[in-house]
Amino acid sequence: MVNLRRKVKKFFREFLLYHNSSLEYRAKILTLVVAVNEKITSCEEELLKKVACDIYNQDEERSEILVDTVKEYFDKIITNNGLDFEHLIFDVEKETKAVKRFAKKIDIESLLLFQECIDDEEDRVYQSRVIDFLKDLKERYE
Repeated sequence: MVNLRRKVKKFFREFLLYHNSSLEYRAKILTLVVAVNEKITSCEEELLKKVACDIYNQDEERSEILVDTVKEYFDKIITNNGLDFEHLIFDVEKETKAVKRFAKKIDIESLLLFQECIDDEEDRVYQSRVIDFLKDLKERYE
């Protein structure tokens, strides 16, 4: 029953959720940070849940939808299903430029927490560059 409810919400997300575009934007930001190593580790998954709960003040349902949306974007990138990493970067930049208030939703401190989940030094550097890009976007459009 819970699974069916999630599928319905996923399908009708834009109609059922208040401020759906904001949630989608946040999901894209988080996806950029967790997708650098081409897998979502258990550390990243736990951190995603914590960050989502912090963003939505412990609103469990909305937090779950955010995490599910991140996983959805991630799966699209990994399976090359209509979205790749570069396209997602372009989308985030375009949306930030178009809706300046979105820049306030880039929480650099939260994104930096994901550095703890990366073991590979090359992936950590890449993730750091992604976070620097997001920091620059935030500063440019905030």
